[in-house]
Amino acid sequence: MSHRTLAVLPIALALLAAGGCASTDPVLVKDQTVTTIKTEALPNASTGENKKRSIANALVAIVNDDIITMHDVDRESQSAISEAEKKGPLSDTALSRLRRTALDRLIDKKLTDQKIKELNIRVSDEEIKQAIDDVRKQNNIPSQEALVAALASQGLSFDQYRSQLHEQIEKLKLVSMEVRSKVQVGESEMRDYYTANISKYTEEETFRARHIFFKTGEKASQDEIKRAQATALAVLADAKAGKDFAELAKKFSEDPAARKDGGDLGSFKKGDMQADLEKTILSLKPGEISDLVSTPIGFHIIKLETRMAGVTKPFESVKSDIEEILYRKKSEERFNAWAKELRGKASIEIKDVANVQAPAVESAPGQTK
Repeated sequence: MSHRTLAVLPIALALLAAGGCASTDPVLVKDQTVTTIKTEALPNASTGENKKRSIANALVAIVNDDIITMHDVDRESQSAISEAEKKGPLSDTALSRLRRTALDRLIDKKLTDQKIKELNIRVSDEEIKQAIDDVRKQNNIPSQEALVAALASQGLSFDQYRSQLHEQIEKLKLVSMEVRSKVQVGESEMRDYYTANISKYTEEETFRARHIFFKTGEKASQDEIKRAQATALAVLADAKAGKDFAELAKKFSEDPAARKDGGDLGSFKKGDMQADLEKTILSLKPGEISDLVSTPIGFHIIKLETRMAGVTKPFESVKSDIEEILYRKKSEERFNAWAKELRGKASIEIKDVANVQAPAVESAPGQTK
């Protein structure tokens, strides 16, 4: 079984990822005239153990009526910090930026969860079951037991994974209600995109050719090279005189495959063939036979069988793909605007940035709900 990370859902969650990234927008605090982030000192603890516990439980931020603790920030930033430390020790500034990024993600998550609750978004057991079935199909997992084993190998219990699915489906529903239903893609937009990206929808020119190969090798002596060249020139003369090229390949070619199929190279596109051979093939017209082509491993005679120009796919055949591309782009833009608006309306109070944030960030005048 593959040990790749299991996909949470077969549906791409690009919008959710975009909405959960670190925000560079100012953080609003409850005091309406405050222009810098409000901070409060951490409480002093009398013993080392108490101090650790006090710091872990320290209140970092209040998002409307929900709180974020230092423990939440530590847990959210742990993975990113561990990954960054693989490249070397982190400076205090780099560490604090990673922790601030984690705090921003937690703030966005709180706001999203609050919106889900406000809109009374529900996820049924049947929806979760269907999502699990989709995950199994997407990852080619034959049974529930195999899924549990695969999750365990990644440090997840089935209940934890089920909880992740529940959360992802909630967010997908939120995106659908707040963003996707408000996004429209017009016919003219799709046609403009098609015209601007016509090369994406034009198939490359294809070639079909045969060859006869005479082996020398990089360590061949001058006498060996001369003998191979003499044989090749004699076969070339026969080929250009009109003898059957495929039969000549079967009789003389030192490529084992060519002896079976008459030197057929099959169909290929630019970039698929060795550079020296491709240059020769591009110079030929269908039916033409090349001169002797010398390469480090031997001599080649090439006959171009067919050359087919690239065909442009009609708009109607790619219309649905273009619509999906534009829909995702506009949805992401709409989601980012929606997430920014959600932050702007929220009451977010930062209680302790000393242990979280990189150098002080200024904020716009705060708002209250």
